[in-house]
Amino acid sequence: MTLTIGPLRAEPGQKTRGSLPADLGTTTVEVPLILVNGSRPGPRVVITGGVHGGEFIGVDAATRLAGLLEPDEVAGQVVICPVANPPAVYGGRLNISPLDGVNINRVFPGDKDGGPTDRMAAWLFEHLIDGADSYVDLHSGGIDQHLLDFVGYRLTSDDELGGKIKAMAHAVGYERVIFGNSPDGGNSHAAANRQGVPAILVETGQLGDRDPATVRRLLDGLYRLLHHLGVIEAPQHLAPVTVQPRDWIWTGEVESPVAGLWYPDAATGDEVTEGQTIGRIINPVDGTEHKVAAVSTGTIIYCMNGLSVRPGTHLAAIATPHD
Repeated sequence: MTLTIGPLRAEPGQKTRGSLPADLGTTTVEVPLILVNGSRPGPRVVITGGVHGGEFIGVDAATRLAGLLEPDEVAGQVVICPVANPPAVYGGRLNISPLDGVNINRVFPGDKDGGPTDRMAAWLFEHLIDGADSYVDLHSGGIDQHLLDFVGYRLTSDDELGGKIKAMAHAVGYERVIFGNSPDGGNSHAAANRQGVPAILVETGQLGDRDPATVRRLLDGLYRLLHHLGVIEAPQHLAPVTVQPRDWIWTGEVESPVAGLWYPDAATGDEVTEGQTIGRIINPVDGTEHKVAAVSTGTIIYCMNGLSVRPGTHLAAIATPHD
């Protein structure tokens, strides 16, 4: 069947490139889309990159995948949006939008009558995610964040949906597959799950990395996932999976309680215990020190590398294996 999103159309066996306007109230942005309509029937898979600014690996990998996928190789439909949040990608380099200071990955599925970021989230759900058979959101450690590669997903009360989500997460082939217990929240994959769409988050690279080898690592994971979903045949060029995926569970997030200068005493990959000091925030005015402690026991999966922080800045996220 014809793949149609707004005025963009791709007939079976066709690839279409273009952009669509998204009205954010205070401005209108152009959202790039690549529609790959396979020559055979199959599922519709949506892939987004660039939900956050300063996270380059997902944008690069999604763009490269759009160029590599050919309709004759595809069963079903693949919708690729390499820059899902243009204000943050082009106008800022951090998790928040320069239009309103909002992190879009806390407000999905959005509000079409809300502020600019809420409207952007609502546009993505209305035009891309609603009606998808599977959804993959690509992220990485931004320019101020150390991060270990992982795939994230949420538990759900729907056993059938939950089984599909977990299978997708393991199919990527990353060593760490980290789940959250709560289906709530404004993350893209959690919001998609609540609408019945199997969805995962894939985090690859750190510190604004754009190294081709890191992009290749994510591309290999996407090819494994598309094969798992029945969209493509098993590729011959993939690097072998040397470590079997292992389930982990989030145990806590550490946020900055004050504004100041952040000096970490623990690093990504370190094992920490609840109550252990993992860093200090220094007041640049009078030099007073505020110690920051781990809120749980486990491994630091990602942590803040930036110097300046404000109340609510994410300093670290902690997880532990779930055997």
